Amino acid sequence: MNTMTKPAININNFVQIRMVGLEALKNALGTVGATRFLQQFDTGSGDYTKEKYAMPEEDAESVYAELGKYCD
Repeated sequence: MNTMTKPAININNFVQIRMVGLEALKNALGTVGATRFLQQFDTGSGDYTKEKYAMPEEDAESVYAELGKYCD
């Protein structure tokens, strides 16, 4: 019989649920594993295909020239 008792969790307190849940993930998967697990749920935003064609293409010389303005 396990004599250790877990602290009561107020299921109406979203901050407490998040903290306990993140701690459980970290304990089960480790810090890196928990981070990788959570990254699966971030799908990003925007439309990459549409946005990449909206950006003007520049050659390397013009990019270096623009960067040079900030390096002097």
